[in-house]
Amino acid sequence: MADASEMVLTYFQKGFNYSQDGPGNRLVYHLNGCNLRCPWCSNPEGMAPDSKGRTEDVKALASAMISAGPMYFEGGGVTLTGGECTLQFDPLKALLILLREAGVDTCIETNASHPRLPELFPYLNTLIADFKHPDPELHRQWTGTDNLPVIRNLRAAAASDLPLQLRVPLIHGVNDDDAALAGFIAFFKEINRPGLTVEFLRYHEYGREKWEKQGLAYTMKDAFVSPERAAFFERACKEAGLHVIRT
Repeated sequence: MADASEMVLTYFQKGFNYSQDGPGNRLVYHLNGCNLRCPWCSNPEGMAPDSKGRTEDVKALASAMISAGPMYFEGGGVTLTGGECTLQFDPLKALLILLREAGVDTCIETNASHPRLPELFPYLNTLIADFKHPDPELHRQWTGTDNLPVIRNLRAAAASDLPLQLRVPLIHGVNDDDAALAGFIAFFKEINRPGLTVEFLRYHEYGREKWEKQGLAYTMKDAFVSPERAAFFERACKEAGLHVIRT
């Protein structure tokens, strides 16, 4: 890996958020680029690696993040998300190393598909990972790629002592049927251990306007999931011995 002084990261959004992107108050950077094409994405402006964004030197970013330390209250820190943050893998890793050396709490939010993801585990305090569908072919149908790399990486994360938050975007007609629920439970039970949590995030249309501004067709229809159906998923997972949360 090249020296951090020679690396840059490109991001399209940044700001503070409390508790939804890891523990406590966190400085969240949305990095450019994504390898999936989920039609419900709420940040389509960050899909393309060359989309509009700000490029900064990794060391300068680390310095700014470290200096924001007084804002990291109640166990907070820095969260890198996207897009898909791991597409800028080497500079992301270099940044995480610098932050951890300075004692900053670190977290990434990821689709968990990058083959080198386990390299980041030693430099993270929390890993937040999507698990969009348990069926490989349906995962491919909806996102553009199967879930086999995701499964491998989540098994590796579960074998570590890293706090692991699994998030399922719950979408009607995509992954809210009984077969998907059975698949979720089977996989989550396989990798379950202390420090692993599961959260179901009901579909929303926060990204629709962004898709239209990007000149892209927003194709999701009749995708809302009722509170009762989401609660059924949560209850089934709890009965299976899983730690279900809401952030």
